[in-house]
Amino acid sequence: MPRSKRFRRARLFVLVLVVLLIAGTAGAGFFAVHTVRSSFPVVEGSVKVAGMTAPVDVKRDANGIPQLYADSSEDLFRAQGYVQAQDRFWEMDVRRHITAGRLSEMFGSGQVETDSFLRTMGWRRVAQEEYDSKLAEDTKKYLQAYSDGVNAWLSEHSGSSASLEYGLLGAVNGDYKPEPWNPVDSVAWLKAMAWNLSGNMQEEIDRSLLAQDFGPEKIDQLYPAYPYERNGTIVTGAVGTDGAFRPSGGSATAAQGTASTVQGRAATESLLKGVADRIGAVPQLLGRQGQGIGSNSWVVSGEHTTTRKPLMANDPHLGPSMPSTWYQMGLHCRNVGAACQFDTAGFTFAGLPGVVIGHNQNISWGFTNLGADVTDLYLEKVTSPDTYLVDGKQKNFETRKETIKVAGGEDRTIVVRTTDRGPLISDKSTEEQNVGKYAPADNAPDRAAGYGVALQWTALIPGKTMDAVFKLDRAADWDGFRAAAADFAVPAQNLIYADTKGNIGYQAPGMIPQRTKGDGRYPAPGWDSSYGWNKEFLPFKALPYSWNPVSGYIVTANQAVVDPNSYKPLLTKDWEYGTRAKEIETQITDRLKNGGKISPDDMRDIQLDNTSVMARTLVPLLLKVRIDDPYVREAQDLLKDWNFHQDADSAAAAYYNAVWRQLLTLAFGQKFPADLRAEGDCLLVRQKRDSTLPDDDLNPAPPVTVCGTRDPGQAQPDGGDRWTEVVRGLLTQPESPWWEYKDANHQAQKGLGNLLAESLKNARQELTAKLGKDIATWSWGRLHTLTLTEQTLGKDDSSIASGLVHKLLNRGPYQLSGGTAAVNAAGWNAAAGYQVDWVPSMRMVVDLSDFNASRWINVGGASGHAFHENYNDQTELWVKGELLPWAWSPEAVEQATRHKLVLTRG
Repeated sequence: MPRSKRFRRARLFVLVLVVLLIAGTAGAGFFAVHTVRSSFPVVEGSVKVAGMTAPVDVKRDANGIPQLYADSSEDLFRAQGYVQAQDRFWEMDVRRHITAGRLSEMFGSGQVETDSFLRTMGWRRVAQEEYDSKLAEDTKKYLQAYSDGVNAWLSEHSGSSASLEYGLLGAVNGDYKPEPWNPVDSVAWLKAMAWNLSGNMQEEIDRSLLAQDFGPEKIDQLYPAYPYERNGTIVTGAVGTDGAFRPSGGSATAAQGTASTVQGRAATESLLKGVADRIGAVPQLLGRQGQGIGSNSWVVSGEHTTTRKPLMANDPHLGPSMPSTWYQMGLHCRNVGAACQFDTAGFTFAGLPGVVIGHNQNISWGFTNLGADVTDLYLEKVTSPDTYLVDGKQKNFETRKETIKVAGGEDRTIVVRTTDRGPLISDKSTEEQNVGKYAPADNAPDRAAGYGVALQWTALIPGKTMDAVFKLDRAADWDGFRAAAADFAVPAQNLIYADTKGNIGYQAPGMIPQRTKGDGRYPAPGWDSSYGWNKEFLPFKALPYSWNPVSGYIVTANQAVVDPNSYKPLLTKDWEYGTRAKEIETQITDRLKNGGKISPDDMRDIQLDNTSVMARTLVPLLLKVRIDDPYVREAQDLLKDWNFHQDADSAAAAYYNAVWRQLLTLAFGQKFPADLRAEGDCLLVRQKRDSTLPDDDLNPAPPVTVCGTRDPGQAQPDGGDRWTEVVRGLLTQPESPWWEYKDANHQAQKGLGNLLAESLKNARQELTAKLGKDIATWSWGRLHTLTLTEQTLGKDDSSIASGLVHKLLNRGPYQLSGGTAAVNAAGWNAAAGYQVDWVPSMRMVVDLSDFNASRWINVGGASGHAFHENYNDQTELWVKGELLPWAWSPEAVEQATRHKLVLTRG
């Protein structure tokens, strides 16, 4: 029988006091010290590990980064499982409960809705299918060896000796005990990766929600065409008559594309909002979804470098958290051969064997999100609890029951309904319910209370991405790299390549659907079978690639991959707009002028470029605005000599970004439906007139306060590079209706000049309230802060104890340079505030002339144990833009080693 809530809360409070004692008192007693430190890993001496066939050396440097040396592949991955469990098992355990939709078993009834949504999508079920029917036998052996290593550690650790968080959890859920690790637990993590990098689903939802208030032309203005001429593409080329892609040169530009138009009309009722609400509630293990989030990677050939061999840089942009998203390590066979095939180092995820991004002895590779449209929503006319309509005929749902076990409560049983396209996610999502109410639909059956919404997504089709990870780790050349890319099903990524022989390359992988009808910008009519996907995905040979381009460099930063005028297969209609990619390319070409060369330090400096590209266009217009109020003009003058760099100590950067935020609010935020605005963003709006009353001013509808309902991280307008493109286009239309707004007195105003003046005034007032009257004390970093949040315990601060726990496990705030559309992409959502919500989650610069000269850095640290010296030891360096040495050779690793542990036969 569950303990009383009062008892559990009291016990939790005692544990929090213990943690407080440790955190604040150097001379804490033995019990307190033991409670916190009992889970710290053994890093010296020897440990027996069940299943190990020969000793494995674990060498850790001063930052706790492990380098493993083994004599067989199975022992290597067995050791990887053991070591990752030492450092991060709590994180691994929570992650597998997320991917399986079993959070309620750990944290109680508050997670039932999230579990219901995840069970509806069935991530774990698909991962099991992949393991059973798709993966190579070698891959299964490595996954099993990894699992055996995790379980060897788990068999000797429980409760607070496994992690401090288990002690805290035990205070409220004393019956919880971790299950043994299973290979499918690792495979399922790939679904979480795919979810956060799943293309344009959020844009599909947002367009549908906008349709309740705006027509097709207005919505198209908010999703402008990609600027091919200005920002170019990753590659140029076309698919030949044999169905294979043919690259056609180096640095890529293309002709201006055309935007698709919305088909159909907006319905007057509401059903899509629910799905977005549920999507926002899913734990964002890699950061928020949607446009504006990206990554940077580029590679420069040896003809343009000071080292005479390629240099590669990569910094994926993901959500910040504690512990770190990434886990750094090296996996080395003492003698590479048939029995032991790996010699690789880089970044991986806790819970996943192998290395995801990094290098081996021959090649290096990096990732950015391709952004391919691999998700489609379908409006479904649900005719009964058991049926839906297709081509005028009733069709039965495929159904299954899922039982959700709830800590301290009764089990919950849900029924999952699935159509031919995929699961009916509106059953468990309020935002998708609103999609079904608002999404445009022509020649449609009666909408009634709204349509259901089904999801078709490539990640719900079994694939071989886990095979690809191991193939990348042991690829020896371009052919081996491409063979790995061919198996990289989801998430679709831009893969860049370099090798020690001096070659560079790029490959687009992934399962890319080919639609029978429609372009994926809006939910499709599920009752019409002509909409859907072909049975076959775009063949790998037709996917774009580049090999030693004439430019001598390749940049991928989520820009358009290829020009649609020459490349006909549809990859997406929702590219990022190429702001960062163009800035990186400019930085490279500027350095190469007059015979210049790129150095490893140059690669790092480009990663740290804080320039606001939009400010170059907007600031001259802001300075032309006549401001009579000296109080506001004092702030306006900050922009006169600003170099457009968003440094943390810059007052001008703080003011510019505040003006940008106010501009977006006045021009767009005031007009958006509550479904897209952030929670707490309340507007006084006039109700629609009662149509039964005379149409005159004698019967005005009284104004009402309407507040936003969306999670702040997903709210619009977020200020990303789509919005820079929207505003850039509208600046040439000074009388556009988008420049109509309500001033502080709720009076209607219009015109670009007036709106810019209002933005300057409002920004001055906002920063005075936040930073003080004296502009000499202003700085961008005071606004633009990062707090690393321990997310695995959830976000519920409703109790004092919960709030204290999070404050103890979180780190920060840190004052950051950079900005949303800058190369140094410390992202913030202009609809919600200035707090940083996605970052360069790691940075690496790989030197193919000497791997020992490569450098890397992580956000946070190697350890997942709060108060361990390696829990957060890299963050301050990361904030400063510094990189750590990355030892590679056995000699360099030995020299860097501070702790050595030997894992022996159990």
